[in-house]
Amino acid sequence: MSEKDIVNGISPPPLGLTTEEASSRLAVHGANEIAMATGREWVRILLAQFASPLVLILLGAAAVSYLLGEHVDAVVIVAIVVSNALLGFIQEYGAQRSLRALRRFVTRTARVKRDGKRVELPVAQLVPGDLVELEVGDLVPADLALYTADDLSLDESTLTGESAPVVKAKGDAAQMGTAVVSGYGTGTVTATGHSTVLGRTAALLTQKPEATDFEQGIRRFSDFLVRIILLLTAFVFLANAGLGKGWFESFLFAVALAVGITPEVLPAIITIALARGARRMGRDEVVVKRLMSVEDLGNVDILCCDKTGTLTEGVFSLDGFVDIDGNPDEGVLICGALAGAAGQGIPEEGAANPTDRATWASESLGRCREQLGAYRILDRNAFDFRRRRSSSLVTNGQQTTLLVKGAPESVLDVCTTANGSGSSEVIGPEVRRRIEEMVAQYEKAGRRVLAVAERPFDGKETTESDEAGLTLRGLLLYHDPPKPEAGEALAQLDRLGVGIRILTGDSATVAREICREVGLTLVEHRIVTGDELAAASDSELRKLALTYTVFARVSPEQKHRLVGALREAGHVVGFLGDGVNDAPALRAADIGISVDSGTDVAKEAADVVLLRKSLAVLARGIIEGRKTFANITKYILNTVSANFGNMITVAASSLFLRFIPLLPSQILLNNFLSDFPMIMVAGDRVDREMLQRPRRWQIGAIGRFMVVFGLLSVAFDLILIVGLLRLWRAEAPLFRTAWFVESACSEMIVTFAIRTRLPAFRSLPSRGLLLCSTIALMVAVGLPYTSLGQDLFLLVPLPRGMLLFVFGILVLYFLTAEVLKRPFFRHFEL
Repeated sequence: MSEKDIVNGISPPPLGLTTEEASSRLAVHGANEIAMATGREWVRILLAQFASPLVLILLGAAAVSYLLGEHVDAVVIVAIVVSNALLGFIQEYGAQRSLRALRRFVTRTARVKRDGKRVELPVAQLVPGDLVELEVGDLVPADLALYTADDLSLDESTLTGESAPVVKAKGDAAQMGTAVVSGYGTGTVTATGHSTVLGRTAALLTQKPEATDFEQGIRRFSDFLVRIILLLTAFVFLANAGLGKGWFESFLFAVALAVGITPEVLPAIITIALARGARRMGRDEVVVKRLMSVEDLGNVDILCCDKTGTLTEGVFSLDGFVDIDGNPDEGVLICGALAGAAGQGIPEEGAANPTDRATWASESLGRCREQLGAYRILDRNAFDFRRRRSSSLVTNGQQTTLLVKGAPESVLDVCTTANGSGSSEVIGPEVRRRIEEMVAQYEKAGRRVLAVAERPFDGKETTESDEAGLTLRGLLLYHDPPKPEAGEALAQLDRLGVGIRILTGDSATVAREICREVGLTLVEHRIVTGDELAAASDSELRKLALTYTVFARVSPEQKHRLVGALREAGHVVGFLGDGVNDAPALRAADIGISVDSGTDVAKEAADVVLLRKSLAVLARGIIEGRKTFANITKYILNTVSANFGNMITVAASSLFLRFIPLLPSQILLNNFLSDFPMIMVAGDRVDREMLQRPRRWQIGAIGRFMVVFGLLSVAFDLILIVGLLRLWRAEAPLFRTAWFVESACSEMIVTFAIRTRLPAFRSLPSRGLLLCSTIALMVAVGLPYTSLGQDLFLLVPLPRGMLLFVFGILVLYFLTAEVLKRPFFRHFEL
């Protein structure tokens, strides 16, 4: 058979490709990858540093200055703008590289036939001609021609935008990136990578996602700041020009002043802080797919999660197989194994469903291999969350039987009789009650219970409607023990101010037992069931979601409704899920969290992927998110208050001084020096009290902080101005130098007061912040004594007495800020 025949999907080789064939095709077709946008290219990052309108105005002003003969001013302005841009670029580019490296931890694999064996390979290694297996929860890993399709339907919304699943048949095409929502199938790879339909329309997956809570906060803050900047700069420009200080000089001064108040490295600070948080999360087995999700994870105040694999180990073991009288029955085990077998044969290497895996891995089933070998699966109806059961049509050559397995209440609904130890009886109210009581006893012991039923069948194909008139054979019992760490993890989340909602498909009895074992307290000792949610109105469901902590037998739609109700009530909701049925809730939550062992659909819908499904791992991620938020807030509070104070003082003093109080180049240098150590705030230590509960943007409180501490800065600036004019009668060069030194140093020094709510001596800053601040302070104080400072920035040496006067003001400023912060933080929430 030629490769062309295989690529066209005529027929796959029965044993799949050989390793040698696959290697040669990989060399020809390349890796099965699409270069999606995982971050901006370095050129875009560099150009983005100059994208600020104020920076562009400054560069234009520098060009005009050069043309007018002010060459030194022009060079200084350009040098500072470029230095600031390079500083932001170096940090942001490093952050992007770190994020891309972290994403490689998230794996995607496909089940493929190679050398006649079923193997699991990285998706990137698929080649045209490979025979791929598909089941519920998979993302189709390449373009396929379907070789078999058993109740197979795909969600093609990624490509078409249509949310309704599309039923597929043998010979149909299945496109890369679509999701298997029901059934099973196999297909031959016809195209990989950029040759796929998805590869040719990859831009569909690069659309900008909806803004997060954090991004909306940044936008509100930016809008607030722009209004202040425009108002004050317009006033300064018109006032100074009207007072006869020159239109061009006043324009340069106003623009430089606007840049002085603008936290232009805020984007870089945010990216650096988020990337550092992402790197630390990566070390704690938390991989961030979307950088802004770092901060959103820290803001989560309610976490919705499943019981299985979160409170429990998530690894089932078969614990028993009994008939309806409670006696061991190997026939129940064989029927249950066949009812859950995947694909068109018995799965020698196991199955995707955790209870099926437990069944096939059990020693008990191993002893029944000969009996199993006598059966062949003809057809099956896949499990879905509406029926809560699956079925298989099997034959042993003499008799054809329909086997059904699922939740006990679901299977009982389609049974009319039950087989006990050698007898059969009609399922009336009394018999059903007895069976339900037996199920409840097993569930109270913490066992997951599945019921198995059967009936003779005529024909070789079956549909869901055939699941009726069945005979109940018995029960399969599974055990999933609690995680040893679950109790402490729940307690840690409680200490972090994160409420828990357990949304499980298991019965209320099993959920209650697991909650008891891990120490999770039930509100009013009550568990809400899916039936109650189905009957509840939106307002009633919202009340249930806000009041109770555990919800049992919930459907995917009900998970979605619960998440939406909590968000509408004002909570920041995280949802932890790993199944295809979790995808709607993952998308609806403020932050979707999946695990690397989860389905492809769940990982694609999530913002964060855990390399290990653990609440303890998630709690560490939440702490890192809060550290990131705290450090970004430190930068904003420090910069806007200091810059606002400087702008008010400079703007006001420019109205009564005979000269412009600071030259544009001096304002820009001041801004650069104060921004240099602020880069290190992104990795600063965070006080424990800032991590104890989630925090969100409060623009009003930030505005109040800016005004209060900005006016404090103005007060000490005025003390400096009065001293310079009255005691030293300073002329322009000396006045500007003293003010430059005081202004640059005050912003850096006050950082150590307002970076913490504790007394400064009780909260140690990071070594990076301390070192960079020391360097910047030494440069600010020493520059007037160098030829560089004197020639380029027109600074002059300060007399010893004036220098001591400046230092005294700085000490008083720091102490006053230290005292003032306590009542402020006590009264206002940031």
